[in-house]
Amino acid sequence: MVDDTEGFIEDDAIALDDNKESSQEDYKTANIIPFIMEKFHRAEDYRQQDEERWLRAYRNYRGIYSPDVQFTEAEKSRVFIKITKTKTLAAYGQIVDVLFAGQRFPLTIDPTELPEGVVADVNFDPQEPSQLRESETDEPVSPYGFSGDGKEFPKGATQKTLLESLGSLKDKLEDVEGLKKGVGQTPTAVTFSPAMIAAKKMQKKIHDQLEESSASKHLRSTAFEMALFGTGVMKGPFAVDKEYPNWGEDGEYSPTIKTIPQVSHVSVWNLYPDPDANNMDEAQFVIERHKLSRSQMRALKKRPYFRSSVIDEAINLGENYNKEYWEDDLSDYAPEHGVYRFEVLEYWGMVEVESLLDQGVDIPPEMQDIDELQANVWICNGKLLRMVLNPFKPATIPYMAVPYELNPYSFFGVGIAENMDDTQTLMNGFMRMAVDNAVLSGNLLIEVDETNLVPGQDLTVYPGKVFRRQGGAPGQAIFGTKFPNVAAENLQLFDKARVLADESTGFPSFAHGQTGVSGVGRTASGISMLMGAAQGSIKNVIKNVDDYLLRPLGEGLFRFNMQFDFDPEIKGDLEVKARGTESLMANEVRSQRLMQFMQIASSPALAPFAKFQYVIREIAKSLSLDPEKVTNNMSEAALQAELMKQFQQEQQVEQAPPIDPTGAGGGTIGTGQAPTPQEQGFSGNEQQQGAPQQAQGAGQQPPAVGPVQ
Repeated sequence: MVDDTEGFIEDDAIALDDNKESSQEDYKTANIIPFIMEKFHRAEDYRQQDEERWLRAYRNYRGIYSPDVQFTEAEKSRVFIKITKTKTLAAYGQIVDVLFAGQRFPLTIDPTELPEGVVADVNFDPQEPSQLRESETDEPVSPYGFSGDGKEFPKGATQKTLLESLGSLKDKLEDVEGLKKGVGQTPTAVTFSPAMIAAKKMQKKIHDQLEESSASKHLRSTAFEMALFGTGVMKGPFAVDKEYPNWGEDGEYSPTIKTIPQVSHVSVWNLYPDPDANNMDEAQFVIERHKLSRSQMRALKKRPYFRSSVIDEAINLGENYNKEYWEDDLSDYAPEHGVYRFEVLEYWGMVEVESLLDQGVDIPPEMQDIDELQANVWICNGKLLRMVLNPFKPATIPYMAVPYELNPYSFFGVGIAENMDDTQTLMNGFMRMAVDNAVLSGNLLIEVDETNLVPGQDLTVYPGKVFRRQGGAPGQAIFGTKFPNVAAENLQLFDKARVLADESTGFPSFAHGQTGVSGVGRTASGISMLMGAAQGSIKNVIKNVDDYLLRPLGEGLFRFNMQFDFDPEIKGDLEVKARGTESLMANEVRSQRLMQFMQIASSPALAPFAKFQYVIREIAKSLSLDPEKVTNNMSEAALQAELMKQFQQEQQVEQAPPIDPTGAGGGTIGTGQAPTPQEQGFSGNEQQQGAPQQAQGAGQQPPAVGPVQ
């Protein structure tokens, strides 16, 4: 962790100086601000159709009818059945379960495969005699790979020495005796990759950074919008100052300020990507729209490379935030409710070098021949708040957009709500019809013959009502008619639409708590089969989480640490791997398969090819245990193996039979006890068949004598 506030980017970022004496009119008319505003309006117009899709999704989730929905006079019910909310929360819950199944982020750092001919592994065999280990270690190796008569080929003769292979990591392993180059050949050998030390340290650091930045909270928000709208967005890593509370002995509060990498959730409503891009890899620029208060604007002055004087000028111009048409639908406030905030646009993308030079950005000579460079620009009220070259190497846009369901022809994906938009409309219609019919059929329709009644009476019907008849008028004046009940038919159609919603989303109703499942789902095996089929639909979603969120997030933090962290113990030839899809398999099934593999691989023929350390860690994960706390590293494993070996030797010594002190050989003979009648070994016992026992005569073998008691 770096204490210097600007230490992360100070050496690499080239920024516009804050010249407080210069007039800011030059920045109003500069071409960089119209350039960014043109990009913003173009992206805004392009995604309007996506905004309409998101609005429908949000209304279906909240149970709100669109203003353009018109009800007839006969439709009295306004009921809204929020099945979209149920399906969305089910998908959201499953994504969150995958992200936090093992109480850790499904991100691992593994060493890359070393080139051929380089020693990639080191092993320690506790059951191998120490004399043999030392003799093999000290044995000189012929440069030709042979020794003696040339027919013997010693193990490791063509490989580098152990210390040469370890390089800078050799000091970490010198305290462990008995290490040998090459993969272990016995089941008792502890085998590991030298780069694993750096990989595990880097992995722990990344996990700690995710915890410090409250990444779990931001990931949950991203997963929710991903399931509902079809796209979730994360931003990072970027350097922020975090305050750690600290009180002195006298009670004085003196917090510690440290600069850490931060990741955060960005609402899909505030992201305006390149309209010509279908994913982040193709995007030339991304614009994030901020809604900041005055205090938040002033807080920007404490961040690196923000121009304090220009921020003050932007604040003095007043709030400039204008609500979009969709913001009234997203809020519970009245449409006339004003927003007293500042609209700040944050631009990440390509900028022509000429424009950067015109704004006074000092570009290194080796970069001036390039046509355009990646830059980060903040603008508000026509003011240039910040302009800095992208500090990351390689220069990448620090945003990750993960689709729920990939749309190969659009930047934004398809979510649960859009997939069941039509079925939600059908369910609402059938349920309204059923409710209206139930109300009609539950009451009588009143028919009145006014010719039989005194004119001018109130014809309202209620209990105890008295009607006055005409004198001498025959016949019944008031009739009650029963309206037929057809609600059952409407509810059948509702159930059919709900089944269609299950099929369109891939989330069956029983998966999120619906009871009364019929057919194959009435048995345990049937439920297991249905749950397995349901997992198949979410598999592609989790794969998208791996490819578009977890792996870019891990790679971003990895590059951040490689560039700005100077700890040599975390650096090496490493790679980031996302393990989200592995969490889809039930823990019970996964642990059983891992144990079966352990049994199979324990055979002497297969043991050299198995990575037992990895398998043991995966077994711990499947049991919801932290592998860092329940498994040993290389040094601890070697020490534990030695202790177990010594313990087994002591047990063998204690259980060994006593030695004959006479030296005649054999053990001591204890005193026995004569057998009693009917016991085995007693000569007077009858035979098992009931025949009389024959007398012992000449030529007969004596009866067998039982064991001494």
